[in-house]
Amino acid sequence: MSAYDAELDTFAGLDTQVVGISVDSLFSHTAWQQKGIGMLKYPLCADFYPHGEIARKYDVFREGPPIPGINERAVFVVDKTGKIAFSQVYELGEQPNNEDALRVLRAL
Repeated sequence: MSAYDAELDTFAGLDTQVVGISVDSLFSHTAWQQKGIGMLKYPLCADFYPHGEIARKYDVFREGPPIPGINERAVFVVDKTGKIAFSQVYELGEQPNNEDALRVLRAL
């Protein structure tokens, strides 16, 4: 998440808006930033109620083990027409490589 924050100017230069979405509550997002990674400069949305509705629509909500009720770590690039131009699911502990999304954005 911090890697996207560090490259917001690069994304903005490609006419792009970075947005994070998690099934955690806004209170959890704030606490995580304040006590963990630092405050992000891009929107972090809560897919909290109804729990995981957006994650389910993108097929990244975990229904079963090992950690049910959370969303996968995933990156989506949605073009201006609403079409998904890129999607990639990563391991929860893995920091996605910005270059994957940037390569797609440059081609759009």
